[in-house]
Amino acid sequence: MTNGQPLEYRDGFVLNPDPFYSPSFRISPFQTADIADNLQLPRSVLAMDHLDCCFQGRHWRFTECGKEGIALALEALKLGPSDCVTIFTTTGNLYVSGCVTREIEKVCQWSREMRKNTAALFVIHEFGYPYRNLADLRRFGLPIIEDACHSFLADTEAGDMGRVGDFIVFSLPKVFPLQMGGILSYQPSYEIKTRVQRGSGLEEYLASVLSQYIPTLDAARVQRLKNYHQLVDSFAALGCAPRFELLSNDVPGVFMFTVPEQIDLSAMKEYGWCHGIECSVFYGERAFFIPVHQRLRQADLDYFYAVFSSFILRH
Repeated sequence: MTNGQPLEYRDGFVLNPDPFYSPSFRISPFQTADIADNLQLPRSVLAMDHLDCCFQGRHWRFTECGKEGIALALEALKLGPSDCVTIFTTTGNLYVSGCVTREIEKVCQWSREMRKNTAALFVIHEFGYPYRNLADLRRFGLPIIEDACHSFLADTEAGDMGRVGDFIVFSLPKVFPLQMGGILSYQPSYEIKTRVQRGSGLEEYLASVLSQYIPTLDAARVQRLKNYHQLVDSFAALGCAPRFELLSNDVPGVFMFTVPEQIDLSAMKEYGWCHGIECSVFYGERAFFIPVHQRLRQADLDYFYAVFSSFILRH
């Protein structure tokens, strides 16, 4: 029983399950079976060669996570307490994840507007939808950190994501079946030392997993878009619409949709989690997001609809 609601069976799906029998659908494509599967992968340098090619003319390093990449970029810029980092996002929504703001606050101030003490720009390519006018930010003449943690598969319309900023940060679990890992790409003028040491077991592990899945990235893009369109069509019956306009090089990191006014978003988030679905509110707006990754099957998408339709139609 979930939230006091009785156990229910509907079209092959169990709603309001006992918490111990809840499934697990993450924003990340990582699944429990990947722990064993990844251990069996052969060592390979395919990923290293691929990333050298992707970041040609720049340096790059594996990091333990996206947050480490942010911290290292800020450290390299030698910012101090009197400096400010101005944050730009694709939507312009005032909400910014604490994963970003907490890292900045360890070093300096942050703002959503340009200030006299703005010393660097931080651009968030939100949820697989890159910042729409990235090159225009060069006019400020300031260092730029690009946060593409959810946007590894995407690019700008101009094809310049990661080529405008001094740094670009990726989170590998957002696209690969991994529990940790990131990439920081940066201009050669900076000195970077990450916690993932050269030749370490962790570097070999990350390289092996990426080598296995990099050849499948084009198929992953296609499948994410297919899942996205399927969810758009089904959730339309609930009065929900996509939050973002989908441009040609966008690859959604989540399915984000608007929600009817009468719906309690916090309660819907709790309901989704109780059904094993990682989900959240896009705070500051009446929008909500759920997984859309490439390893989801049709039945998984149907389950998402069954869960959230049961909540929305009751309210």
